[in-house]
Amino acid sequence: MSLIDRYHKVRQLSVQICSPLQIEDYVVQPIIDVSPPKWHIGHTTWFFETFILKPHFMGYQEFDPDYNYVFNSYYETVGNRVIRTDRGNLSRPTVADIYRYREYIDKAMESFLCEEPSKEIKELLELGFNHEEQHQELLYYDIKYILGHNPLFPAYDKHYKAPAFEQQPAEWINIPEGVYEVGFAGEGFCFDNELNRHKVYLNNYQISSAMVTNGEYLEFINAKGYHDFRFWHAEGWDWVKTNKVESPMYWHNIDGEWQNYSLAGLKTVDWDEPVCHISYYEAYAFAAWKGLRLPTEFEWEVAATQFNWGKSWEWTESAYLPYPGFSKAEGAIGEYNGKFMVNQKVLRGASEATSPGHERITYRNFFPTNLRWLFCGIRLAK
Repeated sequence: MSLIDRYHKVRQLSVQICSPLQIEDYVVQPIIDVSPPKWHIGHTTWFFETFILKPHFMGYQEFDPDYNYVFNSYYETVGNRVIRTDRGNLSRPTVADIYRYREYIDKAMESFLCEEPSKEIKELLELGFNHEEQHQELLYYDIKYILGHNPLFPAYDKHYKAPAFEQQPAEWINIPEGVYEVGFAGEGFCFDNELNRHKVYLNNYQISSAMVTNGEYLEFINAKGYHDFRFWHAEGWDWVKTNKVESPMYWHNIDGEWQNYSLAGLKTVDWDEPVCHISYYEAYAFAAWKGLRLPTEFEWEVAATQFNWGKSWEWTESAYLPYPGFSKAEGAIGEYNGKFMVNQKVLRGASEATSPGHERITYRNFFPTNLRWLFCGIRLAK
């Protein structure tokens, strides 16, 4: 696939994800972790303008100087920005303005890519494609949160169907002790946090071939797991009590029946489906209640060819830390991953919201322990 075709394919998917939205849906920011959909559309456009067109396309005319302030996310090198909590206060630029901005940048990128770019620019383009794919997944998270916390539970798309996922029969996969190699190797793109490939020693362990299901998680709820401090970290126990958490996000007990908000609307919980929208605190507590544990990220990676994954990101017991030899790139690009290597847990795999081709075994996702608006679940180890 040519660079321009790849560019258009990635860009069109973002617009497609937003196509079921009404104008009012684009501007909502109910919590700090959720960004308005229109901000994602503007920010992913800003990325190509800021890192490709402005420094590398001679004669390029900036669309609007104020947009750097509006759509910069966290790049200190690039200048000041609207703080994250205020993204929902931006009634202007309008959704129409932002789509005009997107069209303007797309036309400029078409002109820019008429000539073969340098190796350095190709690498920036590939980062831009993968960056937008990350935001495509975040769009699903944020849209689901916005609509799923509307008291009317409106469907994002009544015909939405999650990608097929075959849940394997539950059995223990045995991995012998030894020295294993982990991290990205070979051709193709990876993020800097997947490097460098290195050796790790693992004790003998077992990991489940299946993810924890809604039915299994219901047993934890019915056993009063949310009311027994013995299974929780102190911080997790404080979180449960402060937030009065009783079930996974999007579960609702209506007239004695558990219902689950999905992108297709409110549905009866499917007890055979993997449980989703679980914080690290809850994943840890469930594992402790079972007398088991979560796998480390290296245990997950070494065993991942032996089970199906990709329904939801899977919490691990690993802190998000740099690999041996990790180094940040110069300038703004160096702010992409390294500066977040503190107070986060690693998740492995992918989710039903992950863009096609964006998943790989070495991918390291990371989030704080309390968050669960992402599509996240549980796989057990011992």
